[in-house]
Amino acid sequence: MSGSQSPKDFFRPLAVGAPTPLTEIPARPSRAIHFFDPSNLKMAAKIPDMVGTVDVLLGNLEDAVKADNKVAAREGLVKIATETSFGPTQLWTRINSLDSPWALDDLTTLVPAIGDKLDVIMVPKVQGAEDIHYVDRLLAQLEAKAGLTRPILVHAILETARGVANVEEICGASPRMQGLSLGPADLAADRRMKTTRVGGGHPGYLVRQDPPKNELDVTDYDAARATYQQDLWHYTIARMVDACAMHGIYPYYGPFGDIADVVACEDQFRNAFLLGCVGTWSLHPKQIAIANRVFSPSVEDVAHARRVAAAMGDGTGAVMLDGKMEDDASLKQCLVMVELAEQLAAIDPELKKAYDAIEEA
Repeated sequence: MSGSQSPKDFFRPLAVGAPTPLTEIPARPSRAIHFFDPSNLKMAAKIPDMVGTVDVLLGNLEDAVKADNKVAAREGLVKIATETSFGPTQLWTRINSLDSPWALDDLTTLVPAIGDKLDVIMVPKVQGAEDIHYVDRLLAQLEAKAGLTRPILVHAILETARGVANVEEICGASPRMQGLSLGPADLAADRRMKTTRVGGGHPGYLVRQDPPKNELDVTDYDAARATYQQDLWHYTIARMVDACAMHGIYPYYGPFGDIADVVACEDQFRNAFLLGCVGTWSLHPKQIAIANRVFSPSVEDVAHARRVAAAMGDGTGAVMLDGKMEDDASLKQCLVMVELAEQLAAIDPELKKAYDAIEEA
């Protein structure tokens, strides 16, 4: 929120006739945001069958779409959205960057044509609150003109050093803010990081075991020593999670580029889940299954969380369960898990069956 703006004005529409901004962002399951190119006819034909199998389908108009295909991608997304019933699956889009010649046409085309179907617009390379303010006002004008009754939400990608430095003000720039995603490849380039990987760790970013001592109790610096690969993105994800939690919006891990390495992909997704991210991007259908598995609490965790909630009663004091102390802080952690399990069970029949089995056991 701008320092010169009254808090009372923050939740008023930015255009006459635009929908009233939300005071709370809905906690809709979004474990996997699956990207597709609307200009790719083969890919577009698969979209109707993917409804219900993934929490979010995102029509991508930006980097992965060649300049010659920008208009075709935009028109393809309008066609797909118009002809498809999305049911429980959310429809998002990633528009082109605000400094490109396509972003304005993306918004002025999509909102009047399919604004009633679009849940979230993802904005790439957000540098600061001014980028969100621009999109915020423009969306309000377009919503008013189109007669929309609910506001389209905005999701920002952190992929510049300036964006990371301004992450708190980006999160608080508009009531439309739905969440943030990490954009590791562009962020690495902007920071001049020495990696060409899209997400994940790096074998050169490591810690090394201390050198052992030999039989004479002298340090042997030439001995073999184990090394442990580290996560280049830990700091940025943690900072993003804090900023999102502070503003009541949702953090997401971004892309994992090595499609074939499903083991490392799952590890990276789980790290993000444990740190507080609610979902991730999917660049290939095989990553949807990984994301759905990782960003859904395990049956064991849900069972434990329910036991703690039941044992804590009114939430005060402390109890001992399985030799461990559980108190009000434990209860808060467990309620996060229970709430997420209930949301996922409402849209995922297999998870519902698994979670329901806990109560029957």
